[in-house]
Amino acid sequence: MKSPVLARLPLPVKLGVPLAAALLAAACSSSSSGTQAGGGASASSSPAAAASGSAAGSSSASTVIKTSAGSTGAFLTDSSGRAVYLWVKDGKNMSACTGSCAGAWPPVTATGMVTASGSAMAADLGTIARSDGTKQVTYDGHPLYYFVGDTGAGQTNGQGSDSFGAKWWLIAPSGAQITSADAAAANGGAPAATTPASPSAGGGWS
Repeated sequence: MKSPVLARLPLPVKLGVPLAAALLAAACSSSSSGTQAGGGASASSSPAAAASGSAAGSSSASTVIKTSAGSTGAFLTDSSGRAVYLWVKDGKNMSACTGSCAGAWPPVTATGMVTASGSAMAADLGTIARSDGTKQVTYDGHPLYYFVGDTGAGQTNGQGSDSFGAKWWLIAPSGAQITSADAAAANGGAPAATTPASPSAGGGWS
């Protein structure tokens, strides 16, 4: 049954009402579809952007362990000549230095390859995984550390320290700890190397 209002309308108007309704429905459908498509593209682009940022932030630069020579011997340093140390409390390929210890004795970390230079031996280099996910460089099984008290190349102010309950020593190219306490000479020279600590000393191994 026809609506009384529609029956009184002129013929052109009667024909236009269904057409207008169809056009309005199509416009609403298109708008809804466009909103969903736009939202989907934004959401899917986030992982790609994150992956791109992660790749951009990664580094393939190598970490170099080399030696600095003095009148009495040679000791291991990084590429800038900054001394690196071992801690006798550590086990082989195991670090016991965390928290405030790692704040005073920052681990030598690697984000890329680890290479040797000078008298350092590539075969003795390695890495271990720390609890925070970083890779710490090792030499002959010794985890390596810096000392915050060394502010420049050739300084060895951490030599012989017993902070955090055990000794810190420089390392000879052979992997032996250098136990002479006078290593912090003004000229940056290192004393002669000694044999590694015995297991009873807290961190040595044969």
